[in-house]
Amino acid sequence: MAGRQMMPRSKSRILLFSLSLLVFSLLFFLSSFQQGTHLPPTSRHSLNTATAAETSFVPSLDQFLANKRPSTKDDTASPDADVTALDDAVSLSEADRLYSDPYYPVGLPLRVYVYDMPKKFTYDLLWLFQNTYKDTNNLTSNGSPVHRLIEQHSIDYWLWADLIAPPSERLLRSVVRVHRQEEADLFYVPFFTTISFFLMEKQQCKALYREALKWITDQPAWKRSGGRDHILPIHHPWSFKSVRRYVKNAIWLLPDMDSTGNWYKPGQVFLEKDLILPYVPNVDLCDDRCLSETNPKRSTLLFFRGRLKRNAGGKIRSKLGAELSGADGVVIQEGTAGEGGKEAAQNGMRKSLFCLSPAGDTPSSARLFDAIVSGCIPVIVSDELELPFEGILDYRKIALFVSSIDAVKAGWLLNFLKGISAAHIKEMQQNLSKYSRHFLYSSPAQPLGPEDLVWRMMAGKVVNIKLHSRRSQRVVQGTRNICTCECRPGNVTNTIPIVS
Repeated sequence: MAGRQMMPRSKSRILLFSLSLLVFSLLFFLSSFQQGTHLPPTSRHSLNTATAAETSFVPSLDQFLANKRPSTKDDTASPDADVTALDDAVSLSEADRLYSDPYYPVGLPLRVYVYDMPKKFTYDLLWLFQNTYKDTNNLTSNGSPVHRLIEQHSIDYWLWADLIAPPSERLLRSVVRVHRQEEADLFYVPFFTTISFFLMEKQQCKALYREALKWITDQPAWKRSGGRDHILPIHHPWSFKSVRRYVKNAIWLLPDMDSTGNWYKPGQVFLEKDLILPYVPNVDLCDDRCLSETNPKRSTLLFFRGRLKRNAGGKIRSKLGAELSGADGVVIQEGTAGEGGKEAAQNGMRKSLFCLSPAGDTPSSARLFDAIVSGCIPVIVSDELELPFEGILDYRKIALFVSSIDAVKAGWLLNFLKGISAAHIKEMQQNLSKYSRHFLYSSPAQPLGPEDLVWRMMAGKVVNIKLHSRRSQRVVQGTRNICTCECRPGNVTNTIPIVS
């Protein structure tokens, strides 16, 4: 009897243990699921700070200078600095990465060494801008406000501010700053070439350019690669112009690649080596709420506000002005400087379906990016234009490309625009809303913003840079004289037909 009574009790214990194990497993699963639905700290930080990003240059600079102090470290090198020691260290570092990282040398994040330059090349120039930007009488020879031009070309500030920010404050995962040169894929030179050009006396600026040139070319890392892995932000066509022939192997950050020879000498710039970056927009972003209000009310067919008399390729402007002025649904206005000019341009773009974006003194113009962030479909008339991040972005989704020959034919351009279907216009407007984030510099720099796309594009250059750097180290100089001719087809834009 006693044995028969023990059997149910044993079964009860087994059943109880099984139920307990099942409940514990269920609780563990639920706990894991809840943790999985929570974003990691960096992602939560991204969401919390995205709305607080500062996209205006002057307020961002004010905050930067108030909170940041120059580094006490100084990378100044002596002319006889040891290149061999660095080369040996690089070889060891690259071998370690080759055998430990299955994606090396492709992939992200890029490792960038940011030089600690003397503050006369960096902080002093930022202070010079901050102390003088309220001087609205400071104009270029053609009447453009100097400080506004500096803002348009302030890509050097936005990239540098992000690279040297504390890791806890950064959102980008495409690039990391390294503090050992042998670990670097690329080297960033934080010299503010545009501020110095516009705000210093001519001879003083040239002297500073020569000092910067010597500082850069004395670096062992520069000597090791011939400068091929060094990034130089020279975004204004006049920046660093007096000495840049000595740094032509470096990666130049440019607004465009004028192939006419007006701004860059033959062989100085090309897409395989350099990188096109967008201008900083002059107007405010028309966000989703703004677009929902303005898109149904865009009554102007085609809008342009800017200087109608330009040099070189920009002569197309006066021809377009003569052809289009007075036409029904078209607004052509001569541009003016200051806040009044900005407001007029911004209001005009937000009331228009299409915004004319012809060449200026150079093939590119800030007006293209003003149109994009305003939700106005750009009509690009610039046959020599190269575009930022075109290895990533498809501009046919947001802009119309018209050859200069077609654009000036009597009545051709307006008939072309009127023939575009409402459905196609709506689709392009929706794409503009998505693309605008790619052209907004900000602090902190945002994922998929222009700072982020810079490094994603750079990643595609790294293997080729390493190839040419290593090849230059082992090729015997002067053994053979080979005449080479680089035949590159001209970048003549044809009118791209619309498929509705």
